[in-house]
Amino acid sequence: MDFVQGLDSSKLVLGGVALSFLISLFSSPPYNLPIFLFGTYVQEQSEATQSLQTFAGLLGISAIFDVIWMMRNDQSGFIKFLTVILTLLKIPTFFAFLLVMRQRGTQFGGLRAGEGATVWSMPGGFTSSGREGYQNVDDESFNHQPRPTPKTTAPNNPSTLSPPGAYETV
Repeated sequence: MDFVQGLDSSKLVLGGVALSFLISLFSSPPYNLPIFLFGTYVQEQSEATQSLQTFAGLLGISAIFDVIWMMRNDQSGFIKFLTVILTLLKIPTFFAFLLVMRQRGTQFGGLRAGEGATVWSMPGGFTSSGREGYQNVDDESFNHQPRPTPKTTAPNNPSTLSPPGAYETV
């Protein structure tokens, strides 16, 4: 992990843009240049955490697509070498952007926006913060005393009672 901390993500992205621009003149995967251009935009935005996650995901998936593309298409020797170099460049760039996401306070999963803040909350006001119209169980005004049960009087004549399970008419 120390190796990744020493990497400069902006230089890696610019190197990816230059290399993908160079090989875009020949038979190469057409998605590399737009992905790296998107990475230069995301690198400059400090609040764009979801765009950062999108770029890291696209970069990881496109490395797999590069391998599939190279197996299915023929390239000349030098262009194939540059495509392999670009694919290998995606690996440290991916990890460098994961580190940038961690430094900006987000994770790759996207379920947490920061410390303690979650994307969803429990319905019905069962959270500690409460919601309008609901009363929290841990609220001080909550009555902990059980309600008294109403007293009913038993009928005087046991013969008027229905046997258990029988239907009654109202």
